[in-house]
Amino acid sequence: MPSSIHMKQSSTVVLLHSSASSARQWQGLVESLQPRFQVRAVDFPGHGGRPAWPGDSTLSLADEAALVAPLLAETGGAHIVGHSYGAAVALKLATMHPSLVRSVVVYEPVLFRWLLDDHTEQPAAQEIEAVVDSISHRLARGQELSAAQRFINYWSGSGAWESLHGGKRHFIATRMRAVLQHFDALFREPLARAQLAALRIPMLFMTGAQTVLAARRLAELFRYALPQHQHELLPGMGHMGPVTHALEVNRRIVKYLHAHEPIALAENPREAAALAMP
Repeated sequence: MPSSIHMKQSSTVVLLHSSASSARQWQGLVESLQPRFQVRAVDFPGHGGRPAWPGDSTLSLADEAALVAPLLAETGGAHIVGHSYGAAVALKLATMHPSLVRSVVVYEPVLFRWLLDDHTEQPAAQEIEAVVDSISHRLARGQELSAAQRFINYWSGSGAWESLHGGKRHFIATRMRAVLQHFDALFREPLARAQLAALRIPMLFMTGAQTVLAARRLAELFRYALPQHQHELLPGMGHMGPVTHALEVNRRIVKYLHAHEPIALAENPREAAALAMP
């Protein structure tokens, strides 16, 4: 009788996008993960095909996590991958439902509240506060396109907005009021470093070596608070690395998820162990 390997039922991976983007951001990663994993790419309120969050209600990361949590309960647990705002929601989700999170992979989670509480690096907090104030003032004057320009050029570099075609600019502009809700949620988020440090969940933190000051400082704070987890600095990448360098970022994500995906052995443990190697 030939030896065989029986894989456990496919695990689920939940993908959380960045502000002003959508679940389509992860299309390449979805293709790389399937069919080994079941993949659920989520749209946040006001993004993709999801209606905006009610204007008279304050949005929080806990609210966003609550929208995603049923996917975890439905599948009995999942790996969570997030970028920027989606990365912050991923960490919040892990603290709210640790028993349902198998691993967390994040690229530059933007927990801006940590910068406000960080008295050693005020320029980082001042930088992002100036960006948010500028966006807020432009939206108050009904200047959605101008607000979107400020947002995109901050995160992607001067001239990034100007390189976009008109249709892309329009779609981003329509999401700017939702983006402002994101900033508000991130500045108010009470998630403490000790809460994350207490989690016994495998985590990978990725940061672009060419990213903005605010994200660089947050990466330092994550390394200090969570030294037990894996931290990678990716050369040549900025904050939008998962988009501009999708192949490289996706390769790292897939490798990490495979390394933290259990395999059920039948009669050939040596071959199964080789298959499990990242």
